[in-house]
Amino acid sequence: MKSERTKLVIVDDDEKILFAFEQVFRKEGYETVTARDGEEALRTIASVRPAAVIMDITMPRLDGLETLRRIKSQSPALPVVLITGFGTMQTAIKAMQFGAFEYMTKPLDVTALREVVRRALASMKTHVVPEGEPVSFQAQIMSRYDIVGRTPRMHEVYKLIGSVSTTPNHTSVLVLGESGTGKELVARAIHANGPNAEEPFVAINCTALPETLLESELFGHEKGAFTGAAERKLGKFEVASRGTIFLDEIGILSLTLQQKLLRVLQEREFERLGANETHRVEARFIAATNQDLAAEVKRKTFREDLFFRLNVVAIQLPPLRDRKEDIHLLASYFLQKYNEQLKKNVRGFSREALAILNGYDYPGNVRELENLVERSVMLSKGEIVLPDAFGDLTAPAAANGSTLPVISRVFSKSRDHVLSLFERQFLSEQLEACRGNVTEAASASRMTRQNFQRLMKKHRITSRPYRR
Repeated sequence: MKSERTKLVIVDDDEKILFAFEQVFRKEGYETVTARDGEEALRTIASVRPAAVIMDITMPRLDGLETLRRIKSQSPALPVVLITGFGTMQTAIKAMQFGAFEYMTKPLDVTALREVVRRALASMKTHVVPEGEPVSFQAQIMSRYDIVGRTPRMHEVYKLIGSVSTTPNHTSVLVLGESGTGKELVARAIHANGPNAEEPFVAINCTALPETLLESELFGHEKGAFTGAAERKLGKFEVASRGTIFLDEIGILSLTLQQKLLRVLQEREFERLGANETHRVEARFIAATNQDLAAEVKRKTFREDLFFRLNVVAIQLPPLRDRKEDIHLLASYFLQKYNEQLKKNVRGFSREALAILNGYDYPGNVRELENLVERSVMLSKGEIVLPDAFGDLTAPAAANGSTLPVISRVFSKSRDHVLSLFERQFLSEQLEACRGNVTEAASASRMTRQNFQRLMKKHRITSRPYRR
């Protein structure tokens, strides 16, 4: 139950934000104390001993991440809510690794922020302070394995990556998502941000080999273990050492191999084919699939005990059609990538080309978008990608006799979905044309700036990705 003694420290270098947060939380019955940078925040926290901290990441002198790290070294149980106006995968991962209670991106939903603070305060009532110093991580993800996206669903993925990467290797992870959504990238991000980042990351595609060869690949074999085994071979379990074993498309494993994998996960040991010597498995297992494993369990094609053993932590990747606000960001990222690889100098996309990219549903997800951008950079003769670089991209919709997606037999649901798609595409095109200038985009739309911003907030679209 709240009382006047429940103190919150609010940290931000923007006076307007400090004032707004003070008003919000004072109405809730909390006592608020403010600080304007990380150094002042540390002094204030030591002095007033608050129940929770709400802090911006971007601040002068000492940023929010370093301030968080220092707070946790002194007060491990103190819940800290981090807020940023420019969220990235790395800041989300670091925030969770350093012990943030929650990580939120602007524009903020005040109701959601109030609820987060309530949960943070409730957590203090049952929190047990862990012994020892918090672990810090130095690993950085190589650019070729970056995950790109700023939508709320992707930030939830980043936070899970940050949380999982601090767990011991015996914590298994199951990455779920359609083909092309980036499941291996998530696995590599967990590995690269963990304490064993210098150990091997061993990936194996379970669909690429027949069962007999797959078993040998995983377990290894002794010389003469079977016909053609001319010499001893170390398996993936052994090669991975204390790193990560990534099993892609785990859903296709036979029941026999599922049983053997289950034993490895349970006992953390295995034997090479044709040998009696037992070896320990110290690597983390990350499995991925585009199948509905819960449904496969019901059909008896996937073992329930193996499913539960793998599903200690599940990370669900959204399809690209459900995060279309990221299309422009992803396309720009791939444009830069293939400019460098192909020695080209393509500066961007025409309005018409971007409209095509935003209007497509991407059955192949991010991988398909990357292939489209690579092709467009390869074929473009000038500095701007034009619509003809995408070929017959809109052909699948035309083949169905309609360019509008009908998602339900209920008229109102389908209408609202189409309206939402239109609004998001309209905003994206206007911001692209006006290079992220919201005032100019609103004027060109014959809308007030307030209404234009309200629509942007509704669809969680920011102007930053369109500025150039």
